[in-house]
Amino acid sequence: MMFKQLLTTSAPRSVFLIRLVIGGVFLSEGIQKFLYPAENGVGRFIKIGIPAPDAMAPFVGIVEIASGALILIGFLTRLAAIPLIIDMLVAILSTKIPILLGHGFWGFSLRNLPYYGFWGMLHEARTDLAMLFGSIFLLIVGAGLWSIDTKLSGRPAP
Repeated sequence: MMFKQLLTTSAPRSVFLIRLVIGGVFLSEGIQKFLYPAENGVGRFIKIGIPAPDAMAPFVGIVEIASGALILIGFLTRLAAIPLIIDMLVAILSTKIPILLGHGFWGFSLRNLPYYGFWGMLHEARTDLAMLFGSIFLLIVGAGLWSIDTKLSGRPAP
């Protein structure tokens, strides 16, 4: 019963467009953590100050690949959105809060940027915020009618 509620959605077919963007970006970013580890994976995690970067970068990459793929196909969409929300909250905490403050924060380092503070943080956080709120949206509304979730829930398509 709870599993069926997790899959059931009354969201329109157009939610597929949100899934395409959110799933596609996370899938792509997860793959790039392995393709370009110095820039996007372990090397980046070291620069940021993420603890245990040799373990965390591949872990995050796998989470982004798996969750992004699930969202793309519309399978277990609400569950897949949860780790991505956590992922984005950690990204904002570790990379955008130092920009807001203009100095390192809680062991996380500050990148060299032309300007810091509120506007600098908002500029740098635009993709993170879009991915965070897109993931929250999918957690709330579900996968929409064009999804595996809808097929498995037994809800007839209108």
